[in-house]
Amino acid sequence: MRKYYYLCTQMTSFETLKIDLQTVTKDEQTFTCTVGDDFFQSLSDAEIHSGCVNTSMSIRKAVGDVFTLKLCIEGNVIVPCDLCLEDMQQPVSGESIFYIKTGKEEEADDNTIMIAEGETTLDVTWIVYETIALAVPIKHVHAPGKCNAAMTDILKELSAARSGDETADSDIDPRWAGLMKLKQTKSIQ
Repeated sequence: MRKYYYLCTQMTSFETLKIDLQTVTKDEQTFTCTVGDDFFQSLSDAEIHSGCVNTSMSIRKAVGDVFTLKLCIEGNVIVPCDLCLEDMQQPVSGESIFYIKTGKEEEADDNTIMIAEGETTLDVTWIVYETIALAVPIKHVHAPGKCNAAMTDILKELSAARSGDETADSDIDPRWAGLMKLKQTKSIQ
């Protein structure tokens, strides 16, 4: 089993992922931090095991009680390979823009975060995690030849046995036989 090691040995302080909205002005304020293994382990997600992702957040007050939050991420996470199930390093990067408003949660949409009236602190922990999780491709596999050889051999063996059994055991339904003849006739012409 391959192990990935990072230079990401610092502990992520979850206090750095909390923004005091009372101090935010119309001028853009930027916060940076690096989320590491402790961040992902504390959220106990089954998909992302660990990683080291640099985050940069810019927030500014727009109009009234509306804030604009721009979140940029770049780094690597460890996820299981879809083929051999062994851990693999997956680069992630992305950028998201969110609007923070006060009001009821039912009024929120994909890019709008609603906070309760009178709330002065915005915890962006889950926002950072979701941005990282959405940056991971749906299909993640090792580069060709990097998968666990024993597991890929077993997968090939089981796939071949399964596909061979299906063709041998299943005869064509007589109701479809006429259609198959018509299809073969069309392909000949």
